[in-house]
Amino acid sequence: MTSKPLEIRPEPLTKEVFAPFGQVIEVDYDKSYLINEGTTRRFHDLAQADVKDGEGEAILSIFRGTPRPLPIAISMMERHPLGSQAFVPMQSALWLIVVCEGEVPTPAGCRAFIASGSQGVQYAKNVWHHPLLVLEPAQDFLIVDRKGPADEGAANLEEHWFEGTGAILRIP
Repeated sequence: MTSKPLEIRPEPLTKEVFAPFGQVIEVDYDKSYLINEGTTRRFHDLAQADVKDGEGEAILSIFRGTPRPLPIAISMMERHPLGSQAFVPMQSALWLIVVCEGEVPTPAGCRAFIASGSQGVQYAKNVWHHPLLVLEPAQDFLIVDRKGPADEGAANLEEHWFEGTGAILRIP
């Protein structure tokens, strides 16, 4: 007998609901001030990269995501035990986030969020998350993550594949 996959639907992304998984990166006027003779507003200290384990250093990359077929099958999760990983969209387009609670991810532990093109996230160290999920063709993201000697042998990437059908992410 084949079990029916668990269906999950995304909820709006807010700092409060995402706090157990990391930080939401978005404009915060309470953390801003004018610089450059008043011509630029600096939104300061919106997230802190945690990448120093194992002699790591912060690096910047660009990831270009392409959409997956809808509804989206959630069959695996990944995490990075040695460092945080930030995703900041470079276009104003909706995108999706799936995270999982617990030490061993299960479809029932998955939570999904829908983010605006003005919201980024930083997954905390050891947080199970799905790889990048975009809704528009060729969405680019600025990534801040870890590079270091312990990356040899993929020490900073763990993948967990669900047994059976996993979960299905349905977009409203």
